[in-house]
Amino acid sequence: MNISIQQQNFILHPLGGLFWEERSLLLISDVHLGKVSHFRKFGAAVPRKAIHKNFVLLDKIVSDFQPFQICFLGDLFHSSLNKEWELFENWVAKTPAEIILVSGNHDIIAPEKFEKLDVKIFPELVLENFLLTHHPEERQGLFTFCGHIHPAVRLQGFGRQHLRLPCFFKSKNQMVLPAFGEFTGTHALKPSKQDEVFAIVEDTVVKV
Repeated sequence: MNISIQQQNFILHPLGGLFWEERSLLLISDVHLGKVSHFRKFGAAVPRKAIHKNFVLLDKIVSDFQPFQICFLGDLFHSSLNKEWELFENWVAKTPAEIILVSGNHDIIAPEKFEKLDVKIFPELVLENFLLTHHPEERQGLFTFCGHIHPAVRLQGFGRQHLRLPCFFKSKNQMVLPAFGEFTGTHALKPSKQDEVFAIVEDTVVKV
């Protein structure tokens, strides 16, 4: 879905990323790489093949947009180093875009590890009139893109039917991106009349 914010054009992708056309910048939040390996280490019955799923999805969205830059809006990795770091190294090596990380609360891996891969890390970024950060924050004069919440919307049907769908959640001065990663969970938000909700339904984005 194409939307315009402050006279800039953005594309909402059904995998959960957002592409800023004028800057050829792909925004992705809350991938939580390493979470599957973390769970498996502590005995959770998660299939090994799930480890590769996030990288397949990353390849897909990068292929769709071919961005100049990719900015991860925090929680790129779920926890400390594990076997998935090597997969990330390989993914970075084959991805031609410049990669930036706006650090989140889960990003505890030493910055030096990212620097060796030429991945730049920032606590936040201000580009033109836009604030890129992990935690939701409204700052005067800026429109914020962020993550952290893993937003979802709950849709009620006739009777007791309901759906819980991940979404892009837009208020007047802020958009919260859905979690990109598999096995991340969601948090249902209740929109006000002024909010806009763009739900991800299978392979499309729908305004609800």
